[in-house]
Formats: sequence, C-alpha cells, structure tokens
Amino acid sequence: MVVDDASAEFHDFFERHYAELSRLAFLLTGESEGADDLAADAMLALWHRWDRLRAADHPVAYARGVVANMARNRTRRAIRERSRVRLLWAGRTERVEEPDVAGGVDVRAALARLPFRKRSCVVLRHAFDMSEKETAQALGISVGTVKSQTSKGMAELRRLLGVQAAGDLAEGGFGGRHSQASAPGR
Repeated sequence: MVVDDASAEFHDFFERHYAELSRLAFLLTGESEGADDLAADAMLALWHRWDRLRAADHPVAYARGVVANMARNRTRRAIRERSRVRLLWAGRTERVEEPDVAGGVDVRAALARLPFRKRSCVVLRHAFDMSEKETAQALGISVGTVKSQTSKGMAELRRLLGVQAAGDLAEGGFGGRHSQASAPGR
C-alpha cells in the first residue's frame, strides 16, 4: 500500500484528535450515540480540505470549529423537527357533534398525496390558522416559499377534491368537521 505524505499526516491527525473531537461533539449535543458519528463526519469534511488545512497554523482549532458548526446544525434540525411534529399533531379542543368522517378521509388522502413542504404549508396556514410568517418560522423556510407552496398545494387539493371542497378547507373546514377525522387518535 502506497501512502503519500498527506495521507500519513491526516492519519496521524485523526489518531491524535478523533477522541477529543468526539468528546466535544458529546458535550455540545448531549448525545452519546451521535457524538462519534458527528466526529467522523467532521473528520471526513477535514479530509476533503486536508491539502489546505494541513498548511494552516492551527488545524485542531479549525477541526473544533467544524465540529461545533455541525453540532449546531444538528441541534437546529432536531429543534425544527420537534417543532414541526408538535405543530402538525397539536390537537384542537373544539368538537363537532357529527363530524364528516368520509370528508375527513378524503381530505387526509388528498393531503397525503402532496409533497411534505406543500402539505405542511397548507395544514399550518389553513388548519392551524398560522400566519405566513409563523408558518415560515415553524418550517425554517422563507415567507415567499410559504406563499408559493400554499398556493400550489391548494391548487392541487382543488384538483383532487374539487373546487367546492378545497374552498371549504380554506375557509376553516380543517378546524371543524375535517380535523376530527384526520387527526391521529380520533
């Protein structure tokens, strides 16, 4: 096996600093299972930049920065995902005497056919009466994306359900008769 100087240097760097970077990842994320994965991902990123990094004054400091950035991104993704789940499955308290179960099943099936982003925008805007800004914040996207995805999602629902049914949804049908049939556990 032929090993060039750069490979040998990186191997030595890996051996000396991997455990430290893994500990750093654990302390930043609090996840023992993910810390090794995060350190390994950081090392992979470092390897791809090794030609430039090996000439740097403080490659270990740079490596720590990579781990910190990856940990921050992982934490942000986890927070956004928890927020999305909480928002999408938060139950409404109002009840309807005779819910339209068949309509709810149709709506749920039509929503399931939408891509996640369109479905999320439509549900948050119309079922949870969130503003475009609140929806954008919850999903981690721009207000313009919320506008376009909601518009496209509603157009698709009109095509799937018919103009009248989609219009009912936009006017609060989610929050009334349809939400009871489409919410989990109801």
